[in-house]
Amino acid sequence: MMKPMQQIRGISAVCLLAVPLALSGCGLFGSESASIDAPPPEVEAQMLQTSGDTTLDSGVFGTVTEDDTQTAVKGSTKTSQGSASGDRTTVFLKDGNGLLAPVSLSLPKSKEDSSALKNSLMALVSKGEYASSVPEGFQGVLPAGTEVKSITIDKSNSAVVEFNSEFNNYDPLEERKILEAITWTLTGQDDIKSVQLWVDGKKLTEMPLQGTPLDRPLTRTMGINLPKQGPLLMNSSAVTVYFSTTSPDGIQYYVPVTRFVPAGQEQLTAALNELIAGPESGNGLEMVMTQGTILDSVDAGQNGVVTVSLTDDMFKDGKGVPAEMLESVVLTVAQNSDDSLVQIRLNGKESITDTDNVDYSKPVSAPEYLNEIPL
Repeated sequence: MMKPMQQIRGISAVCLLAVPLALSGCGLFGSESASIDAPPPEVEAQMLQTSGDTTLDSGVFGTVTEDDTQTAVKGSTKTSQGSASGDRTTVFLKDGNGLLAPVSLSLPKSKEDSSALKNSLMALVSKGEYASSVPEGFQGVLPAGTEVKSITIDKSNSAVVEFNSEFNNYDPLEERKILEAITWTLTGQDDIKSVQLWVDGKKLTEMPLQGTPLDRPLTRTMGINLPKQGPLLMNSSAVTVYFSTTSPDGIQYYVPVTRFVPAGQEQLTAALNELIAGPESGNGLEMVMTQGTILDSVDAGQNGVVTVSLTDDMFKDGKGVPAEMLESVVLTVAQNSDDSLVQIRLNGKESITDTDNVDYSKPVSAPEYLNEIPL
């Protein structure tokens, strides 16, 4: 093992020991910098009203075709996230840093798709019936007592969700986080493209406390875990990237973060450059790339495989590359390219293996269930 890799493992070990005391201070390559909050009102309105055809509307968990299973590694047996046949369901919960993270839970199976969808939303209820299924350090953002009265899927693949009146009893500061959690949980399941909210038989045209507009169905164009300050969308576009962090029990997991980039940039290139730049400070996320990582090229081939070429002198031989580094690349590319398969080249080498002994010499896919955190 290379000496730099030994040093990194030493840093990670120190961080693991320090996790219960100070989660945000350590990372694989150190932690870079600001709390997540609602965007400026003009940005908020534009993001919520953007059409579902924009870049953020694709989910991470797409289906790999039979042809792809001959070459794809890791996620080659994907099924629908919310299906009754699946062992787990991925929902978006608030972590100890106040960020929303996808967490794959074991919830009761159901033959009714709508019941499975209900269960996924009920897992978002604070101190709800599925609280015992939520790992330590995570919690739902829906107010206690919230019930899902019904879920129907219309012809446009929009989920129409009706809650009881307890839904209105939330902390006003959590309003946007609630919308993000509901939207990202449901749009990761059963080909759902958007979400509409009702409370006790009445359609919501805006959220009850802060007035967030709901005049159009919600999609992933709204982003997730936005930076506190962001430019106006007329001069920028949005990409979502995946950083890493650690649970109170020392379990590493991934968190999506929406970033604003100058308009006109190629989407995948912009997203990967944001990944290399690292997370903002103070939010508990860790750098997944070294400061010396360079993005050489991104090639979206006609075969549905995106090839990402990187240079990083710390891992010249392509062996023992941190899993967080390579998996964050796969998740980020999948999120911003309609779930493409990903092939990674490092320092010109095709033979790449990570610290989990995963072979990246062939295309890989995003995992079926992300962040399977033990209880």
